[in-house]
Amino acid sequence: MASMLKYSNAALLPLYVVCFLIPAALARPATYLQDFRTTWGDTHIRQLDGGRAIQLVLDQNSGCGFASKYQYLFGKVSMKIKLIPGDSAGTVTAFYMNSDTDTIRDELDFEFLGNRTGQPYTVQTNVYAHGKGDREQRVNLWFDPAAAFHTYSILWNHNMVVFYVDDVPIRVYKNNEARGIPFPKSQPMGVYSTLWEADDWATRGGIEKIDWSKAPFLSYYKDFDIEGCPVPGPAACASNVRNWWEGAAYKQLSPIEARRYRWVRMNHMTYDYCTDKSRYPNTPPECLAGI
Repeated sequence: MASMLKYSNAALLPLYVVCFLIPAALARPATYLQDFRTTWGDTHIRQLDGGRAIQLVLDQNSGCGFASKYQYLFGKVSMKIKLIPGDSAGTVTAFYMNSDTDTIRDELDFEFLGNRTGQPYTVQTNVYAHGKGDREQRVNLWFDPAAAFHTYSILWNHNMVVFYVDDVPIRVYKNNEARGIPFPKSQPMGVYSTLWEADDWATRGGIEKIDWSKAPFLSYYKDFDIEGCPVPGPAACASNVRNWWEGAAYKQLSPIEARRYRWVRMNHMTYDYCTDKSRYPNTPPECLAGI
């Protein structure tokens, strides 16, 4: 029997083991310590509201990061984040999936690039497949992501990877293996988040440096949700066509999603590696295939 693991938190809501032929078999309260591990800067991650939310801290001593205790193969992950307010230039808040392999890495990245006060927040996405990355796209967010929580999601199935901001698709990477283009499909990935200093590139290409007088820099997380096939787990889960994320509705963007996607690309995209002739005199093949 194929099975799927679902749990929610930002450390956060209940954990359910869901099997396709029986209802939820296990439910328990979930906290940050139960479902995540700190990867670095343990004194800079603070639990809030009994572990149902967390705060990440960056100062001159350290940043911090955390990761899921499980890896997954296909599914959807979501996280509600409230980013650093005010002058956040030189900082990066990242939410991503990573195969944790040295050479042939798969990775799906959200990187929120800090800004000077009054400038728009930029989110950079990137896709690594079979060890090949350098597929950056950047979008200016159309709201203030430091004023309230917003939901950031990654949908990953056999047909495509989609990055969402509040259910608005901002990036699509399709499976074009039939054309010889790599697609992440064989390596499970864990879910990670970090807050760190990167003023050599993060804001206006490194022109704007971090102002440590504004430290500590704080970001907040809650309502983290994972629905996917855990590894280790039932071997047939990742190939089960009855997983909801493999359904017909998720083989391509819906008409409404497609309109929203075009709106983002026309009005808010500030960089696309596909059109960067200084880096790629020959257009990358996945761009020609229609990402």
